[in-house]
Amino acid sequence: MTPKDIEFAQKLAEAAGEAIRPFFRARFDQETKGDSTPVTEADRAAEAAMRAIIEAERPDDGIIGEEYGPRNEGASRQWVLDPIDGTTSFIAGRPIFGTLIALMQDGFPLIGIIDQPIARERWVGVVGRPTLFKGQPAKSARCRELKDAVLATTTPHQFDEHDAEHFMGLASKVAPRKIIYGGDCYNYGLVASGHVDVVCEAGLQLHDFAALAPIVDGAGGMMCDWNGEPLHAESDGHVLAIGDQARVDDVLEAIACHH
Repeated sequence: MTPKDIEFAQKLAEAAGEAIRPFFRARFDQETKGDSTPVTEADRAAEAAMRAIIEAERPDDGIIGEEYGPRNEGASRQWVLDPIDGTTSFIAGRPIFGTLIALMQDGFPLIGIIDQPIARERWVGVVGRPTLFKGQPAKSARCRELKDAVLATTTPHQFDEHDAEHFMGLASKVAPRKIIYGGDCYNYGLVASGHVDVVCEAGLQLHDFAALAPIVDGAGGMMCDWNGEPLHAESDGHVLAIGDQARVDDVLEAIACHH
């Protein structure tokens, strides 16, 4: 990984943003995929724009994209793309979706970007470096006790019954007024910038979480699965982001306790 890789990742984010902005709060075609998730013209245009750049400039690298599938699957370097994480928010005209871009080496993410193209907000995480938000270092917040935490999840309706019980175990430890719903990848940027303390999700795909760990970790927080293990290409989609590493054990204990 070189500084040129970080520059290249940002070039991909620029291209995705250019493709997405004309569709926001405008008329566009949408359909429902086989797994019941929505997809729009904007999702496809943004991923196509990013793939074209990778194929032209980094032809040996692999691509794992949400809309168009894998390319060069055997390559040790893989670009993981989610053109619009939070398509439902995008469709609803809420500017809290984001483009996710990760560079993975041998299954582990080295670079992660969350780009919000409407607000023009971008978090850039690189393993071993401080996370940058709009070019300035981002810092996650300290949280003295779990009861003081702001907890975010996209929607509890996406949890199956078993996962929902575990989530409620965690939710019961924080003040009800401090639980926020919606936000998808934007919530992880808010953890990195010190506004949200904990994010809890289940059922995520690799393209949903590959970009996030370098961003949260580089801001002083920690990302892991529900067992406290680091995230990688084989992770099962149970994801936690915790802004204050001192609260990791509290969160893991709360999510393990279900009634």
